[in-house]
Amino acid sequence: MKILIHSILIGTASLFCGEIVQAQTEKDIYAGLEFTMAKVAEPVFPSYSVSIKEFGAVSDGTTVNTKAFADAINAVANKGGGKVIIPRGIWLTGPIVLKSNINLHAEAGAFIIFSKNMEDYPLLETSFEGLSTMRCQSPIYGKELENIAITGAGIFDGSGEAWRPVKKSKLTSDEWKKLVASGGLLNEAGNTWYPSEKSLKGAKLTGNFNVPSLKTKEDLESVKDFLRPVMVSIVQCKNVLLDGPTFQNSPAWCLHPLMSEEVTIRNLTIRNPWYSQNGDGLDLESCRNVVIQNCSFDVGDDAICFKSGKDQDGRDRAMPTENVIVDNCTVYHGHGGFVVGSEMSGGVKNVHVSNCTFIGTDVGLRFKSTRGRGGVVENIYVSAINMVNIPGEALLFDLYYSGNSPVPTAEEKMQDKEKQASLVPAVTEETPSFRAIFIKNVTCKGAGRAAFLQGLPEMNLKNIHLNTVHIEAVSGMEMIDSDGIQLEDVYISTTKGAAIQMKNVKNSSVSHFKYQSDEGVTIAGSSTTNVSFKKSDFKESQIKVGTEVNKKSIVIK
Repeated sequence: MKILIHSILIGTASLFCGEIVQAQTEKDIYAGLEFTMAKVAEPVFPSYSVSIKEFGAVSDGTTVNTKAFADAINAVANKGGGKVIIPRGIWLTGPIVLKSNINLHAEAGAFIIFSKNMEDYPLLETSFEGLSTMRCQSPIYGKELENIAITGAGIFDGSGEAWRPVKKSKLTSDEWKKLVASGGLLNEAGNTWYPSEKSLKGAKLTGNFNVPSLKTKEDLESVKDFLRPVMVSIVQCKNVLLDGPTFQNSPAWCLHPLMSEEVTIRNLTIRNPWYSQNGDGLDLESCRNVVIQNCSFDVGDDAICFKSGKDQDGRDRAMPTENVIVDNCTVYHGHGGFVVGSEMSGGVKNVHVSNCTFIGTDVGLRFKSTRGRGGVVENIYVSAINMVNIPGEALLFDLYYSGNSPVPTAEEKMQDKEKQASLVPAVTEETPSFRAIFIKNVTCKGAGRAAFLQGLPEMNLKNIHLNTVHIEAVSGMEMIDSDGIQLEDVYISTTKGAAIQMKNVKNSSVSHFKYQSDEGVTIAGSSTTNVSFKKSDFKESQIKVGTEVNKKSIVIK
């Protein structure tokens, strides 16, 4: 009896401890949030389910199963909703069109390959790179739906190699020769490969990045192959869940939730070749109430990117991306780990990013825009970020974004990239504004430059706070046209140049600053005023002030 009672007590204690451990490991990502945000609602589905095999799908990687997918989705939708199961196997298909109350569930071992036949993807009205335009239909598409999900442990492959142009500079000599020998066409300069005549023609007619300056559907059909779709397009939907699968090899951006709300994105693996043109991981555009958690990115462009439309199109839409939590994500290759812009004309606000790791991304935290955008980016809170081996900046604010990679190729370095900052236009609705951005508890082991903060003369960066930031880089931090910058408990180690360079910086303070560098601080710019340093952080001889600066406005307390 004693043994029995002892066993029961141990079992009860183990069960109780298990509950405690589980409670401790279940993280409340809403706790301590810096802004008010209700918990994101997730979709709920009826228990009804079918397999695509019941509708004639064949998993041989050769049979095109577009009709089987559509029939299965329609059957479940007609029953009021439920789960459409994609079993283990290789499933070739054209576009999958979602419907309300559908959970598309790809089981472990399911490999879904999208067709390389361009005729399977008709032109649709949509938005791409922030502009209203027409593009080919996405491999996975849903518009004006409620309660939709893509779940499971399967893999969705967008066959991006059939769509994407490739720059010669991104491949080895042998890789380039093999690609050219496979077919396709080269541009006149011979430095970019295109998969077809229509693709090359579209590139020649591009007026705004990847959106051709063509208006009629007939003209757009003539360059159809150039109009690469995003892989997963979720437009004007509510209660959306993406949980579990791998999404890879997209024609353009991989995931593009647009003008949607109550969106949960978690436990995803998102992969594109590192050289893939516009191979973004996630572009969240004009969405509200979103959670992005426990995802892994290894892509060819920006990884986690927030947008809200471009220029007049974005301002007319007037839908910011707002109320978003990003937690516990890892980014390997990508132009930026976490990115805002450059298409942010509708604004971005109330964003919390924490507990993320960036490994070898070109830039760590990347904020970008340019004159003509308009829009306000504010109330951004970033914390607990670790970075290693960042070729560019650990932290970048660039208000003169020109569309190039943050780590330019030799060819791009030859281009004229003068900023024309001396031309100061009036502030209008076209003037972008970045303000109230709080970054703390950041560690970067290895970067090309610690940080670059460049506002506009007519609209400075405002109220950027860095607290408990540790960066080891080749060169230090540079600030231009910035107002209200606060550095507290910041450490910068550089192998050359000054730890901090300031030009036209106002109303800013530096305290508890530590550095390892050849120089301390250099200050320039006739607009520099009211900048303070804590005396114990620097020797006065290490603060070099240009002759054009009013030295009375530099305060060493």
